[in-house]
Amino acid sequence: GNPESPGQGRLFRYRKLDSGVKLEDVVDGEGPVAREGDLVQFNYVCRRANGYFVHSTVNQFSGESKPVTLRLDVQEMIRGLKDVIIGMKAGGKRRALIPPEVGYIEESLQPVPEEFGPRRSLLSHAKEPLVFEVQLLKVL
Repeated sequence: GNPESPGQGRLFRYRKLDSGVKLEDVVDGEGPVAREGDLVQFNYVCRRANGYFVHSTVNQFSGESKPVTLRLDVQEMIRGLKDVIIGMKAGGKRRALIPPEVGYIEESLQPVPEEFGPRRSLLSHAKEPLVFEVQLLKVL
């Protein structure tokens, strides 16, 4: 079997949001809860639904990270990811499948890589569901 797919015993941990996002809590975290409109700092890994790597704020080789700081607001952030982060606590980790309808529907929406290559790669997959693993570092 594929190590990424959850074992039968864990399936109940997935829940589906109204927006169609499926998510599971990997680590709960502690401290204040992120709410709509909050400024948050987080790391993420983005993959295609087949597990193919698209982008991460953490360098896979050096482990060095460049966390993103964004407001939990649909003007700024893709709705699916905003929905995932709301309710998280600092140190928490969630894994989510974000359907394209609440993903990169506008090219101006974050988070996108600063570098041209990775950004083009990410936006080329904008029409398909994407898997995000998010670690919330701070609610600012």
